[in-house]
Amino acid sequence: MEKGEWNTLVGTTGERLVAKHLWRTGRKVLYRNYRPKEGGEVDIVYREGNTLVFGEVKTRTRGEFGDPSKSVTRAKEKLVIRGANAWLRELNYPEVLFRFDIIEVLLHEGKVPQLQVIENAFTTPQVGLGM
Repeated sequence: MEKGEWNTLVGTTGERLVAKHLWRTGRKVLYRNYRPKEGGEVDIVYREGNTLVFGEVKTRTRGEFGDPSKSVTRAKEKLVIRGANAWLRELNYPEVLFRFDIIEVLLHEGKVPQLQVIENAFTTPQVGLGM
């Protein structure tokens, strides 16, 4: 298997595990891999109570790269914010609370996958989405 195929498999596995975890913990997954035509991207959109959450999933198979969330750059945050803006635009900007989470997934051979939801991992640079 080539490196690109492996990375895709690891990412897809992580996203599937996250969707199951969110469902089991009472959150409702609304969409996976949202890619609007205007640009931007959101790995998973879900509801937690009255809050709409735009999540970035980071999956790692080895620990030597540090915490998966540390690999989310400001440029990546902007892509997620842009995707969230497109999502909210499609809904005519409803009065809804929303936040941006990073969900870390650690997959180590022979061990149970570890998941950690980092709530409010980043925010928009100004009031409203503005992007």
